[in-house]
Amino acid sequence: MKEKAENTINIRKVAKSDAVNLIEYLNKVSCESDFLTFGAGEFVMSVEEEERFIENTFRKENDLFIVAETNNEIVGTLSFATGPRKRTAHVGEFGMSVIKKHWGIGVGTKLINYLISWAKESKRIRKINLKVRSDNERAIHLYKKMGFVEEGLRKRDLFVNDKFYDTLLMGKCID
Repeated sequence: MKEKAENTINIRKVAKSDAVNLIEYLNKVSCESDFLTFGAGEFVMSVEEEERFIENTFRKENDLFIVAETNNEIVGTLSFATGPRKRTAHVGEFGMSVIKKHWGIGVGTKLINYLISWAKESKRIRKINLKVRSDNERAIHLYKKMGFVEEGLRKRDLFVNDKFYDTLLMGKCID
């Protein structure tokens, strides 16, 4: 069953018309995991604000915003942003989330593969960075499988449910 579901996952660039569905998705995913940088009820963007965010991503040639979907339902997202200046435009950081019922079937792998291929084709992006909570073993395993390496640790970087967590910094050079 899970293998079949993986084959039906489509990865595509986000569209302005996705704004309502993205807000619904983000409000749902925020309730499913404490590994995100926001929790339940903390995503308070209006449809108009989300549409502007999407439009701003389109304007930046070095930024990317993609979704994973199945049966016209968004089941994962990945956003990648670079620095605004020439000295930092070659490197960026991504954030990713996947709806819990789709964990373990390759959605994250497909999103990251799309990002890496896009970065290589761009000829501009030379490094991809990410931050992950240091106790998120599943995500760290995925990132290492995709060629990311540990580069540092930020102590007490996140505060969730009255507890501090460290953030692992990881990166992948693009040849």
